Amino acid sequence: QAQTPQGAKAPEEKTTAVNDGSDFTIEKDETIDGVRYVTAVPSKIVCSVRIDIQLKGEVIDSVAYTKGCNGNAKGIGALIKGMTVDEAISRLKGITCGKRPTSCPDQLAKVLEKL
Repeated sequence: QAQTPQGAKAPEEKTTAVNDGSDFTIEKDETIDGVRYVTAVPSKIVCSVRIDIQLKGEVIDSVAYTKGCNGNAKGIGALIKGMTVDEAISRLKGITCGKRPTSCPDQLAKVLEKL
């Protein structure tokens, strides 16, 4: 092994942070007249920039994505309307997009898990 001369700094090891999609944030979470309104900002590695969720109890009333794949986002919202939160999580969690370790549906599952 090479030794560092006395008083010299050892070279720093470079580490690369890997974004696993857990960098989403929940910006709003409020209940008005029995409807829970949640606004989340998904991970920076997905195409959507915002997810708006409305829940009535444990049932999803609506989901709308801002940006991202428009047709797919509308399809997700239509398919999970009326589904329980737990069922949506079980169906969407772990879905990836291309080489990304997460996706817009997976981000929704991650947000729902945090609620």
